[in-house]
Amino acid sequence: MLLRNSAIRLLFAGQALYWSCSMIGITLTALVGLQLAPFNSLATLPLGLWMLGNLFTVQPLSLFMQRHGRRPGLMLGAGAGVLGGLLSALGVWLGDFLLFCLGALPIGVYQASAMYYRFAALEAVDVTEKGRASAYVIGGGVLAALLVPSLLLGAGSLLDRPFVGAYLLIAVLALLALLLLSRLREGAAPPRAKAGLKELRQLLSNPVIRAAIATTAVGNGLMVLVMNATPLAMNFCGFALENSAQVIQWHMLGMFLPAFLAGPLVDRLGSRRVALLGGLILLASATVALSGLQQLHFLFSSLLLGLGWNLMLVAGTTLLAEGHNETQRGQAQGLMELLNGILAAGAAFSAGVLISGLGWSALNLVILPLVGLAMLMLLPARRSLLPASS
Repeated sequence: MLLRNSAIRLLFAGQALYWSCSMIGITLTALVGLQLAPFNSLATLPLGLWMLGNLFTVQPLSLFMQRHGRRPGLMLGAGAGVLGGLLSALGVWLGDFLLFCLGALPIGVYQASAMYYRFAALEAVDVTEKGRASAYVIGGGVLAALLVPSLLLGAGSLLDRPFVGAYLLIAVLALLALLLLSRLREGAAPPRAKAGLKELRQLLSNPVIRAAIATTAVGNGLMVLVMNATPLAMNFCGFALENSAQVIQWHMLGMFLPAFLAGPLVDRLGSRRVALLGGLILLASATVALSGLQQLHFLFSSLLLGLGWNLMLVAGTTLLAEGHNETQRGQAQGLMELLNGILAAGAAFSAGVLISGLGWSALNLVILPLVGLAMLMLLPARRSLLPASS
């Protein structure tokens, strides 16, 4: 599919570039925040603002793309990533925590746009290939996991001031994504539809939509919570930055490498079964994290965390397509990403407080009831019989 479909290929490359930026931010931002913030509990505030930028723009972007097409919306997001990288680099250079926080907001806009790459993939293939299309685009993050550690080492030696080069690298990678996405060919525009409370209630009355949104929102929120807290937890345990970077690299491999299996699994077994499997793997991640504080415990729990997130994201994305028609596309996809963003923003804001106040074990215990809730919502879901879905 990557070889024969140019749209999937461009989206795969765009995903790799976005997640390269994201991995740099995940590895460094909490640690930079710890250095610049007036209080340790504010260390993850920039990451929270990153999620807030995503939260405020994710639904307007979806409706914008419903009216004007995918390409301008995705290019707008990548341009925001360029701005965010430059502002963050300037904040680090000046030692200004407020400016560093300000730079996180447009990076959140870039994140909001990148979350639609997998939806754009659904529109570029036949109905029998939707699981593989979304999964393969998500799998672009594998390149980020393999390349970013070397890129970080190179960026670190560019300038005398630590971490400035890394945020300049974010700006450069986002610029490359903008140039690539400008070559994306649009499919046929969907029919225009009203987006209001009546349409929203209609979508939420569908158990398939509710189950799909719960699957991705819980998986994404828990992934953000634990992933953002992991470098801080390892720092408190006395591990060096190199150890944290290795753990985040394995986490990223867990997030993206299974996509090349998750897509065929969804097409063969169905979205709900794969989502349930993802929930079980998240529970296994929490179990490993609670069993010890050695490097291997952090590494394997992060690997499982990424794997569970991948299965739940791919399954939830394709399940959503079963519950709406083309006129509801912008509203349904925007709603999913809005709720994903709400949980992710709450997770990012609370990660520093939870890890500083309650500790690593308490933070991982949060996984258990939330995964249980998502799995319960999958049980009554039934495939909607719609004339057309996307």
